[in-house]
Amino acid sequence: MPRPRTTFHELTVGQVADRSGVAISALHFYERHGLIRSTRTASNQRRFSRDTLRRVAFIRASQHVGIALAVIRDALDQLPSERTPTREDWAHLSMLWRAELDARIAQLQALRDDLTECIGCGCLSLRSCHLTNPRDVLGREGPGARRLPRLR
Repeated sequence: MPRPRTTFHELTVGQVADRSGVAISALHFYERHGLIRSTRTASNQRRFSRDTLRRVAFIRASQHVGIALAVIRDALDQLPSERTPTREDWAHLSMLWRAELDARIAQLQALRDDLTECIGCGCLSLRSCHLTNPRDVLGREGPGARRLPRLR
């Protein structure tokens, strides 16, 4: 069934879903959590500005690399609301995350490089684990599985 037409600058939630490839329920979720904004018509229907498509693409790309929704929302709050964000606006946001992404890349490389020593070892002390207990820092806290919740 074709979606109803709106003015050139506004999109219905269905049109945003169709164009972005994101489910309507996800768009409602994003809106509830302050990631995107809509206005309401006289009949209380949502209308989104066209730049919402870019924001949704940014949200999805950010989620794909593991950025938390709260961090994404904080970044989107820095974008201008009175105009469509420019390439420079997006570049500024991506630079804010560069150090965090570099740290994640380093963690993933360490995981890849040390994984063969960890798979199937079954050690409870994790004395030699380079990933979860470097230099046996947890051993100084006492015996037992330090990362598991204590039994009462």
